[in-house]
Amino acid sequence: MNVFNRLRLDGKKLFITGGSRGLGREMALGLAEAGADVTLVARGTESLEKTANDIRALGRKVTTIVADMSNSEACEAICEKALSDSGPFDILINNIGGRRVNIATEDMPLNKWKELVDLNLTTTFVCTKHIGGAMVRRGQGGRVINVASINAMVAGRNIQGRHYEAAKAGVLMLTRSLAVDWARYGITVNAICPGIFATEPNKVWAEKNPEVIDAYVQSIPLGKLGEPEDLAALAVYLASDAARYMTGASLVIDGGYTCL
Repeated sequence: MNVFNRLRLDGKKLFITGGSRGLGREMALGLAEAGADVTLVARGTESLEKTANDIRALGRKVTTIVADMSNSEACEAICEKALSDSGPFDILINNIGGRRVNIATEDMPLNKWKELVDLNLTTTFVCTKHIGGAMVRRGQGGRVINVASINAMVAGRNIQGRHYEAAKAGVLMLTRSLAVDWARYGITVNAICPGIFATEPNKVWAEKNPEVIDAYVQSIPLGKLGEPEDLAALAVYLASDAARYMTGASLVIDGGYTCL
């Protein structure tokens, strides 16, 4: 088979969280361009509809769900409704997450810690349990892609909020464990570990803390932040037949930052 044909996703269905902006938007658009129909879940109505329209312009079907997936109970209900209305799904991308606060560990309130660990780890578990679990029961294989972070491997510099490092490291171990458990079902489970990308939250952070971002960029061998679209091709690869022998992997895309 032609190698480019192996990257096609025609007839496949994608469920992606945090799919309306930044990295999630670009991955959703990339998989749609490769042929997948998409169910997008995100909080922002305006950005969600804009991304949905862009996917429709590619000739793909799209379903949108406005929801805050950081609430575990709501997350379960949304997954089950999506399966009922738009499933079964062939591809799951767990993209929701974020540091959100810059609070030192010694000052971190317990309820805030739990809230943010739920956002970055528990939501990945819940979506994988329901959407991935349906792949197991269906018996036709599938792809699970978890968006972790290089901070699952190295601590963020000049920033607090270590809930993020802890939760994203948990995502990596969940990825590896499920890769072993679900290999027998033809389901691959892999993680993407981005460095710092020029997303809207990071642009806001850069305006408020330019010295932190400048120091970060100086530590990147390629000398610049990643662009969200840089992630799209990697997601397409992992979702496709081209990556059928890759599972349990944690793929770093950070301009060389973690090489130093």
